[in-house]
Amino acid sequence: MNAILDQAAVHWAHIAPLLSEPTGDDEYDAKVEALDELLDTIGDDENHPLAGLAERLGDLIEAYDETHRPLPDASDIDVLRYLMKEHGVSQSGLPEIGAQPVVSAVLAGKRSLNWRQICELSDRFGVPTDAFRGPQTTRGQTRPAAGRPGATL
Repeated sequence: MNAILDQAAVHWAHIAPLLSEPTGDDEYDAKVEALDELLDTIGDDENHPLAGLAERLGDLIEAYDETHRPLPDASDIDVLRYLMKEHGVSQSGLPEIGAQPVVSAVLAGKRSLNWRQICELSDRFGVPTDAFRGPQTTRGQTRPAAGRPGATL
């Protein structure tokens, strides 16, 4: 056996549990905790020796989430309302969308969020732009989300 395989064999019992797919919530939680610790160690260093392990753990966690914890379908307005409530933000506290009357029109379904607004809201609340992927509701009608193929503005 070559030196790399010798080292892998010595450490495999400790590493293998990190590289396997979680089979339940306890294993999932352990992987999330391990990833949090790894990210604290790695920071922003993409060349860190453990960066590949962090990426693999992230992929395993994401796959588990998609299978076992799918996000409910929600309109962009529902997502915005939820984020406002969770962060204690009023209509007048969303300059990413515009003045209070513009925010009110968006929440009432009379106006749609545009791609710039979605990007700024994503940055502010720390959520992916896909969080606003749901169908937009405008004047009682549903249409594709802004910034997506087939969207009409």
